[in-house]
Amino acid sequence: MARAKFKNNEMLRKNKQSFCFNDLEKDALDNYCKKYNISNKSKFIREAIITNILQKFDKDYPSLFEEFEKKKTPKYEQGVLAF
Repeated sequence: MARAKFKNNEMLRKNKQSFCFNDLEKDALDNYCKKYNISNKSKFIREAIITNILQKFDKDYPSLFEEFEKKKTPKYEQGVLAF
């Protein structure tokens, strides 16, 4: 079956990254993929990395609500409740 062509060149994966696993890490990855029937390790690793990055971006993203909560959080100073 022929591969579908990308309509948007931004989504084309042309930047290569490589890294190495030690024996224990490789065995853990192999066992995980076998247990959960993951046939495409590259896709799995890519999705795991990007998911982690996006979660950290969401966590670190400033929001107005958090700033409001920080300003309105009461603080106890020398036995006195202060806002």
